[in-house]
Amino acid sequence: MAEITIRKRPRTEAVVTQRKFFKKTARGKVIKVLRERYLRDDVACGIHSCGLCAHEADVLLPSSGSLHHASFGDGHFVLPDTNVFLSQMDLMESPLFSPPIILLQTVMEEVRHRSLPLYNRLKALVKSDDKKIWTFYNEYRSETAVIREEGESPNDRNDRGSIRKATAWYNDHISLARPPVRGQARPPLPTVVLLTDDVANRQKGEREGLTCMSVTSVRRYVEGLPESSQLLDLLAAAGSDSIEPTQAVAARQALYPDYLPTATLLAGIKSGQLHQGHFNANAYNYLEGSVSVPAFEKPVLLIGREHMNRAVQGDIVAVEVFDEKDWKAPADEVVDQEATLKNDDADDSEEEGEDDEALAERKVLQTELAKQTSTTKQPTGRVVGIVKRNWRSYVCHIDSTSLTSTNPTSLSQQTVFATPVSRLLPRIRLRTRQAPALIGQKILVTIDRWERTSRYPEGHFVRALGKVQSKEAEQESLLLEFDVPYRPFGKAILDCLPPEGDRWVVPPKSATDPNWRDREDLRDLIICSIDPPGCQDIDDALHARRLPNGNIEAGVHIADVSHFVHPDTPMDHEAAARGTTVYLVDKRIDMLPALLGTNLCSLRPHVERLAFSVIWELSPEAEIVNVRFTKSVIASKSAFTYEEAQIRKDDPKLTDELTESIRLLNDLARKLKAGRMAAGALNLASPEVKIQLDSSESSDPIDVEQKELRETNSLVEEFMLLANISVARQIQETFPQTAVLRRHLPPPKTNFEKLQDILKKRRGMTLDVSSSGALAASLDVCVDPNEPAFNTLVRIMATRCMLSAEYFCSGSVARDTFGHYGLASPIYTHFTSPIRRYADVLAHRQLAAAIGYTPLHASLHSKSHVERVLEVVNKRHRMAQMASRASVEFYVGLALKARSEKETVIEDAFVIRTFRNGLGVFVSRLGIEGLVTFKCEIQFDADNYVITIPSGGQDVSIAVFDKVKVMIEVEQDKNTQRGRVVMSLSHPIDSRGM
Repeated sequence: MAEITIRKRPRTEAVVTQRKFFKKTARGKVIKVLRERYLRDDVACGIHSCGLCAHEADVLLPSSGSLHHASFGDGHFVLPDTNVFLSQMDLMESPLFSPPIILLQTVMEEVRHRSLPLYNRLKALVKSDDKKIWTFYNEYRSETAVIREEGESPNDRNDRGSIRKATAWYNDHISLARPPVRGQARPPLPTVVLLTDDVANRQKGEREGLTCMSVTSVRRYVEGLPESSQLLDLLAAAGSDSIEPTQAVAARQALYPDYLPTATLLAGIKSGQLHQGHFNANAYNYLEGSVSVPAFEKPVLLIGREHMNRAVQGDIVAVEVFDEKDWKAPADEVVDQEATLKNDDADDSEEEGEDDEALAERKVLQTELAKQTSTTKQPTGRVVGIVKRNWRSYVCHIDSTSLTSTNPTSLSQQTVFATPVSRLLPRIRLRTRQAPALIGQKILVTIDRWERTSRYPEGHFVRALGKVQSKEAEQESLLLEFDVPYRPFGKAILDCLPPEGDRWVVPPKSATDPNWRDREDLRDLIICSIDPPGCQDIDDALHARRLPNGNIEAGVHIADVSHFVHPDTPMDHEAAARGTTVYLVDKRIDMLPALLGTNLCSLRPHVERLAFSVIWELSPEAEIVNVRFTKSVIASKSAFTYEEAQIRKDDPKLTDELTESIRLLNDLARKLKAGRMAAGALNLASPEVKIQLDSSESSDPIDVEQKELRETNSLVEEFMLLANISVARQIQETFPQTAVLRRHLPPPKTNFEKLQDILKKRRGMTLDVSSSGALAASLDVCVDPNEPAFNTLVRIMATRCMLSAEYFCSGSVARDTFGHYGLASPIYTHFTSPIRRYADVLAHRQLAAAIGYTPLHASLHSKSHVERVLEVVNKRHRMAQMASRASVEFYVGLALKARSEKETVIEDAFVIRTFRNGLGVFVSRLGIEGLVTFKCEIQFDADNYVITIPSGGQDVSIAVFDKVKVMIEVEQDKNTQRGRVVMSLSHPIDSRGM
């Protein structure tokens, strides 16, 4: 029998192998946490052909390091500290920056602690195929593990023990691994270079004999690389010493007030003296913004640069609200940044004193306040601090007027303006050597800082996207603008797919086959799918048949995506990060690899597929008798478009089982919809149009038309709603704390005040918003017998008064807030589109556990985990919607441009808003809004929403809801550099030249 010896570790070693820290619980109690570390001597260095380390096959670092640097001719490796990854991530991600990198475990953990988005980028960087990055677990190697000394901060401990000590160890390790050979000159050894922007860390490292680089040394390091001219532009403007000062920098005065200290901000928010919310810029007036806060029904108004105090769209800010006597009304004039600041200079934009631009802005604000006639004031305040920045990379173009030299061969650094595509963002100052070459290009720019002495934020160039108005550049810029992940699926994700690839099929039915375990065989049912034309990712299919007892069996069959996408796998993590499939006019950005989305999971006709089925027994009046949920195998008999299904249903000559099934489903759907409407569901509208493309190859738009909705659209919608509601009840009952649900909160009544006032004054109509049912009834009677499109317009405007629906975790909110206002349902979720929505995948997993098919993964028992995932999914869902709309607008612009080259484009439009100097109009046939502005003086009646335009001695009055004709042209937008739709009135007055 083998002898087992148990050795007790000496007490003196405990301090090295134990980690101690203090943690504050949710209830405020402080506890001490003690964690054991097992130190080892075999943590590999990652360098190829190292004789001291037992390496795995995936060693990444070449034995000589990188030889492509003027200062390190014998080769070198780069070991960056935490701040380099926090401030210079764009440099690290650049394909031109390719030295072998040693990434310490300590650095990785500190980046995760400091910034989760940057940590996710760092993880993606480590997995990237074109980078050589070795993660060294220094906390577990006996020679590099250290303990925190008495009085030493965690940051100092990391710098000393983890970073400097690991660098010294690496240099010693390389020397020991390559001993000199007697009688031969010792070959030169590569150096491990520590990159740090911490001055104290650099000085201590130099005293310890390390080759260190500060941030300025990073700049010098980059200057020694072959592609230095391009890489230097990627360096973040992280501090005042990182770039040379501009003119009069020493004497410049503060343009903005200081932010309050973080502790003061948090205390003020907690006490109610300050208020926290998201900053929203005004698309019509760049000198105005607002912040929605729970304490007030209306958003807090911020007027002027000083009161917006360097807040950028989406930032979480703390605001101080003024006394009620100082409250103001929102502006009723269009104020364009380009026109007001057309002579601003990038180099001089942070000089001392009241320059022409500041005086121009002040004059605009004073004029606006003097003209205000509206009595509808709202809370007004100022930003006193930033709780969380929303800075990211923005799509911009270089403002050619800001260049000091346009010589294309010049490599001198210039300070220029980058104008973001989004009108909600300020211009960004950046310094670049490539300015002349970047004119006419879409570029990506990241904001680094915004000093209180600078009118504009400072940033750095990331990369060029391509020529302005080229389809490829426009498409990529659109995805980047709305933060849509679009990178190709990596190897780790594709390795999660079935090894058979597209040859995978449902195996023959067998009691022992795991694919058939607890699955119902529904292959003989008459099942079909009904989708838009060209749909490849078919999520859902339906069936209906009469039962012997007179009732009807109806079923919704959803692609069983969770069979292929398992929890906590690379593919699952990627799907969670993407959140949703994004549909553009001529492209689809998939949430899942195409093998699943358009093949193995897609419920194609005449192919056996795995499904998750919801099957009801319904009475002839569409009342639910019972419902059951089951995993299944189906074989769809046909895939229809909405039009094909409608034609089949309406053809009296067709009496086959499939046609009768569609008619039965349609009959039930009508009754289900009638029941929903009776319960108070809303029938809202959105301006949806369809772009007719020349061909799938060219993707040139040739026409724009409104989407036609048929009965079969409603048929599918009603059964999807019924399935979602049924599943929501089941998963909430089984998992009351972590069910993935979706809600639509009732909008504040103040959201409708403007629309109610317009309807009453302009049309004598009343809008009752006391409940969803009352609103639905009111909308039904907002009818103009002479104008059928009027009711649709009112519904579109009512939709914009609503709050957005959102996913939530059932245990995170009060039970009485579960309801879906628009659907008039007390509970709701998304279950029916798991190919394109990650929330549906989670609902599938919870439903599978609820029916006992499979245990629920531990992550879906964690309320905090579900909350974090749904926060990302909600953001991705919003961004995907905006990207889709922007894609439609871009192609509408292309179609109109092509049409305007052949003829004058004149369309009917409704006035939806009046300004002191213009009109907002909606062209229903094209689904677009536009702005008609007047340079001449016009009369503006804000209270009655009327403008009066002088015209040859006879005044012409135009009010909200009036129908007008507009002339549409397409010109290059100064912000987006895309074709911008420009409108002018052609009737009742020709506004050109006015």
